[in-house]
Amino acid sequence: MNMSDQLDAPVPAAGAGQFDSRSGSPIERLLFNHRLLVLLACALVTILLGWQTTKLGINASFEKTIPKRHPWIQNYLAHQNELTGLGNAVRIAVDNPKGSIYDQAYLETLRKLSEEVFLLPGVARTQMKSLWTPATRWVGVTEDGLEGGPVIPDGYDGGPASLAQLRANVARSGEIGQLVSFDGKSSVIYVPLLVKDGEGKALDYGRFSQRLEALRAKYEQQGVRIHVTGFAKLVGDLIDGVRAVLVFFAIAVAIATAMVYFYTRCSRSTALVVLASLIAVVWQLGALPMLGYELDPYSILVPFLVFAIGMSHGAQKMNGIMQDIGRGMHKLVAARYTFRRLFLAGLTALLADAVGFAVLATIDIAVIRELAVAASLGVAMLIFTNLILLPVLLSYTGVNTAAAARSLRDDPQPGTDAPNDDDARKAGAAQRGFWAALAGFTERRRALPAIVVAALLAAGAFAMSTQLKIGDLDPGAPELRADSRYNRDVAALAASYGASSDVLAVMVKTPDGLCSLYDTLNRVDALEWQLRQVDGVETTNSLSLLNRRVLAGLNEGNPKWYEFLPNQSMLNTVTAGAPRGLYNDSCGLLTLYVYLRDHKADTLARVVAHVETFARANDTRDVQFLLAAGSAGIEAATNVVVRDAWRNMLFLVYGAVVLLCFITFRSWRAVLVAVLPLMLTSVMAEALMVAFGMGVKVATLPVIALGVGIGVDYALYILSITLAQLRAGATLRDAYHRALLFTGKVVMLTGVTLAAGVVTWVFSPIKFQADMGLLLAFMFLWNMLGALILVPALSHYLLTPRPAPRLAVATPIQPQES
Repeated sequence: MNMSDQLDAPVPAAGAGQFDSRSGSPIERLLFNHRLLVLLACALVTILLGWQTTKLGINASFEKTIPKRHPWIQNYLAHQNELTGLGNAVRIAVDNPKGSIYDQAYLETLRKLSEEVFLLPGVARTQMKSLWTPATRWVGVTEDGLEGGPVIPDGYDGGPASLAQLRANVARSGEIGQLVSFDGKSSVIYVPLLVKDGEGKALDYGRFSQRLEALRAKYEQQGVRIHVTGFAKLVGDLIDGVRAVLVFFAIAVAIATAMVYFYTRCSRSTALVVLASLIAVVWQLGALPMLGYELDPYSILVPFLVFAIGMSHGAQKMNGIMQDIGRGMHKLVAARYTFRRLFLAGLTALLADAVGFAVLATIDIAVIRELAVAASLGVAMLIFTNLILLPVLLSYTGVNTAAAARSLRDDPQPGTDAPNDDDARKAGAAQRGFWAALAGFTERRRALPAIVVAALLAAGAFAMSTQLKIGDLDPGAPELRADSRYNRDVAALAASYGASSDVLAVMVKTPDGLCSLYDTLNRVDALEWQLRQVDGVETTNSLSLLNRRVLAGLNEGNPKWYEFLPNQSMLNTVTAGAPRGLYNDSCGLLTLYVYLRDHKADTLARVVAHVETFARANDTRDVQFLLAAGSAGIEAATNVVVRDAWRNMLFLVYGAVVLLCFITFRSWRAVLVAVLPLMLTSVMAEALMVAFGMGVKVATLPVIALGVGIGVDYALYILSITLAQLRAGATLRDAYHRALLFTGKVVMLTGVTLAAGVVTWVFSPIKFQADMGLLLAFMFLWNMLGALILVPALSHYLLTPRPAPRLAVATPIQPQES
């Protein structure tokens, strides 16, 4: 039976004793004829999953944030063991605010800090670099030929001679701008990280970040200033910010509770709606550790989304039961008829929500896929808690009698008790005027202007949305506030070292033993020179550049010798003494380091486009230029995946929503009425992202899909009642007016409530969560306005009512017995 066909029937008997308990669908009979068993089962599940939530951890993983199946990432993973610290790493800059690094006390502090960092779990010790590590070496040309050694001179004792030798070694090491700042006042400890710590466990980024903070506090007391950057520190700061997000979650729950109570003035029904939604959150969080999942900073907002969706559906059930009780029904009868009226509409809406989450699983980034799983679990829980458990609970408790009567003040039916006090009558008259004004959008005089304004907004928003960028639009870590400690550290390193920590590495694959061939190095040299001319590239480094420098050094630094000579013997000699970071042990892989000004989307796009163009023109059977390693290279690959997934995701989610709406309404016209307002919200949300400088990335991509799935809820509830009334013979205006009185009030309530709840996130210390809160608040409000204004306006042109006596309009909305 079509869902909308269930919404019209004679008014049933008011008493529970006169109600036929054998009526209704098999699901309804199973649930309401065994209510106590339903409550006991839900209680047992809540206890079990509530206990499981104590096992839920909060962590993140560098590997989960990268698209492992992208060709660039596969190139990186295939050669990961041969690349020196080009994946997940932390940079610790140690400043001497009282002088330079050539100070005995400073160097002693640096040594102790370097040794403590070396022993931290999860550190790739063989790849770690600082002034004190043996791998940090210098190479120089002397009267006796090429010489070299560790930067910290043998026999270092902290005296003036040792410090002078150290200064000379640093100058010859090529580390100025890398490990040593240009002004000589700070040096870096470069700390590559392992996927798992020494005990074989996944690296706990939260704990690792806390250890770094403890070291920062300890050594800053000794007179140095420390700056820390890198994925691990960023995630650690995000995890710390999660505690603030939990506070905002509590605020949102409080706001939702207060506004629902203000609407109902019934404490018991308000408490049950909130309880049912929170139970869904508990079930969701309890199921995650059982499936081997953890929460991370990107999915921490999913529990609130589940709560928000639950409040929306729960308020609809509560409102239906309240109105039926106000008309004189017994609380059990009211609960069963409300369940019968709205179960299929709610189920379809939740399936649409689930689709909005599920399509995220098609994106080749593990952190988004886990978000999709967590959210889909939450939506599945809502089917039981808010569509089943809540009506059963309300069938026992009922609602406050005065609140039930107040719920009908907009449309008191014959035989019901309308409010007697003057204030209630005045409020009811004012609200009836408001709903009547909204119902006017079903008529041409208001429908046409509404559609024209919507079309103009859509055109303007679409034009603006074409400027939407993929990836980060700001330097530093856009996940955090610009004035956060982490971003201040990023700015300090960029100022002291002349470039950001954003490195893109091009891998040059050759047959083993042939990486130093002239033809190969000459091609690398050509690419390196071209990349230096690209806007956003600060500097480069490669084996080819080393050959130029050594050749000039061997000739008294004469710039005329700063050339790449076709002398294979010379190339082999330089290669033999070159650092292994420039090529691997088998001499089958060269690494071209490209140091970028920032990791903005435009910067990355320019660089990778140039490398791809060069590779197409210069790749041979023996030499291939491969993207991409380094933090910037990995982010460039992530941007490509996000760009491809963005439109595909929207196509899938809209396709699924259209299909669900068609199955529900069996009318392509009704589908258009439901979906067109969603499309307007989507394009306006993209324009809003442009206006506020947000890019499409891992953090914001889910919101775009979720806005579609969640937004269709409003249209489904309103259209289901409107279509039922049209089939009963009502005019479009009367049908929509009845839908407003029955579900429209709650649509407005939930839209405003949820927007008020999430808009508080703009004060979060985690910027991408503030961005998500802003986008979600906008989507909640615009989807609500679309359901209340555009749905009737579009219905005027697309939905044709059946001619029938107007008497049917006065019949309260009741379900037909299945």
